[in-house]
Amino acid sequence: MAGGIDAGGDWSIQFEQDAYFRCFAIVSGSCWLSAEGMDSPVRLQEGEFVVLPHGRAFRLASDLWAPPVDIMTIITAPLNGRVLCWQGGGDCLALCALFTFNDGDADILLGVLPPLVHIRKDADRAAMRWYLERMMKVTREPQPGGVLLGEHLAQMMLVEVLGLYLGDTVPGGVGWLYALADKQISAAITAMHENPGYRWTLQALAERVGMSRSAFAGRFKERVGASAMEYLTRWRMRRAGHKLVTSTDPVSSIALSLGYESESAFCFAFKREMGNSPRQYSHARLSAFSDAHQ
Repeated sequence: MAGGIDAGGDWSIQFEQDAYFRCFAIVSGSCWLSAEGMDSPVRLQEGEFVVLPHGRAFRLASDLWAPPVDIMTIITAPLNGRVLCWQGGGDCLALCALFTFNDGDADILLGVLPPLVHIRKDADRAAMRWYLERMMKVTREPQPGGVLLGEHLAQMMLVEVLGLYLGDTVPGGVGWLYALADKQISAAITAMHENPGYRWTLQALAERVGMSRSAFAGRFKERVGASAMEYLTRWRMRRAGHKLVTSTDPVSSIALSLGYESESAFCFAFKREMGNSPRQYSHARLSAFSDAHQ
């Protein structure tokens, strides 16, 4: 979670194009949002959520005629969960979460989303209110571990937002993102994401979401387009790829953390899914990163 902005008076803040996937929650008040790729500005009200998935330039404002101020002149250091008060605050409080994705994950997610995902408050949003209340508690009452808790809440809030959007607009779609609109399948996906190293079985996942083994297996494949075990392997290998590039953990430790007691079994699964051995994958990614920054 990046933090929040508490703005007051006549204000307008410009955000330039970047590589972030943003999710805003309007805690109190209201404001206008205009962004590249949108036909017209949108009025955001208290209790509403909006996702800007493509990193395009946008503006938040009390009045679209107000001269904009670049966000980089207001925020000179990471907020780390704090709320910035602008022009006295009190009129509009918005929380913002920033996300980045691995290259392959970005293609899967961003390819099906429009420039703006707007979740209005005209339906039951109990889960969203729950996340919002706890995120506000994190920002108002900083405690040890609060930043990590805020990040976790932001991730789960994003899952809820996307599930609401996909359930309302594209019923019947196939893929893990569309499956977020199915509460039971979404719960199974969340369980695998949160604990990929657990020894999940089809039976354990089915029991986790209150379904029979056969019904769960059929519905998971229908919604996601792959079996639950295939999906689990893919998720584990993506997590492994991330760890290989961003940590110094040996392959054996990464394998164990993802549920593989045998390093050879892990390496076989990784190569089958990712196309290279773990060491080849790590070397290629690090070399590409080094070349891009020379």
